[in-house]
Amino acid sequence: MLLAFSIAPSSPGADGSYSAAVADAVRIVRESGLPSRTDAMFTTLEGEWGECMAVVERCVQAMAAHGDRVSLVMKADIRPGAAPGQLTAKVDRVEQQLGSTTS
Repeated sequence: MLLAFSIAPSSPGADGSYSAAVADAVRIVRESGLPSRTDAMFTTLEGEWGECMAVVERCVQAMAAHGDRVSLVMKADIRPGAAPGQLTAKVDRVEQQLGSTTS
């Protein structure tokens, strides 16, 4: 599955930024070893249901250090039997349709 999620505490840090909290979540994602991509809006994981949900759960728990409430948005592409590598393969297929080799 591909699981895109965005997570943040209810309030920014003392500097008015959410970056420290987001960095804690991205660190957890990277340490998970699952294929992932982070952009300005979401982090996308590729893995099995249990693997992905365990990472998201750890990210939610990490937000406790940054506030008493957590905002979590998730979107999943659940495709049993899909070959690994869909994190990049889906984008590559669209780029092929556009006649481009650049992502």
